[in-house]
Amino acid sequence: MSGGTLEPMEIGGAWTFTPRVFGDERGTFLEWFRQDVLEAELGHLLDLRQANCSVSAAGVVRGVHFADVPPGQAKYVTCLVGAVVDVVVDLRLGSPTFGKWDSVLLDDVDRRAVYVSEGLGHAFMSLMDGSTVAYLCSSEYAPEREHGIDPLDPEIAIMWPSVDRHGGLMPHRLSDKDAGAPSLAEAQRQGLLPDYTVTEAYRAIKG
Repeated sequence: MSGGTLEPMEIGGAWTFTPRVFGDERGTFLEWFRQDVLEAELGHLLDLRQANCSVSAAGVVRGVHFADVPPGQAKYVTCLVGAVVDVVVDLRLGSPTFGKWDSVLLDDVDRRAVYVSEGLGHAFMSLMDGSTVAYLCSSEYAPEREHGIDPLDPEIAIMWPSVDRHGGLMPHRLSDKDAGAPSLAEAQRQGLLPDYTVTEAYRAIKG
């Protein structure tokens, strides 16, 4: 049984995984995570240290979140119920795509997943009530190493949806912490952003 297809995103260090979904009158089956497929591309295992699950109402935006490198926090993310727009932002100073972003739809139809390497920013927006997102993480949550960037920062200019699937308005809903997060420029001035050379060296060591 083939697990699925791993494809690079526009941001280096991020990939999408599209599984094969098998269905019959009983329902569906898929392999949403394959260590061997991911390892063949990364050159190292996903060192699983924590698994998270969030349930979000329509319009909720979570992120942009990232962690200090080392050790950083790589994430493997999928949507179990509902649908989200999942976004990867390059926050690595010196990267060829610094300040750029890429997105993919994660939902309970195609069952895609996203792998986000250490040093990259991650965010998503729920497109319907009850969207349930599961994350596999390479390190435990450590608040002293965790940071955020304003997901509505006009410099990054993420194109978050403003209407739902039925054409109705969908206001963006952020936590106080995310709404108060610094802009990309402010985070750079504060020395919070990861360095591209350091993150690449750290990934090489892991391999």
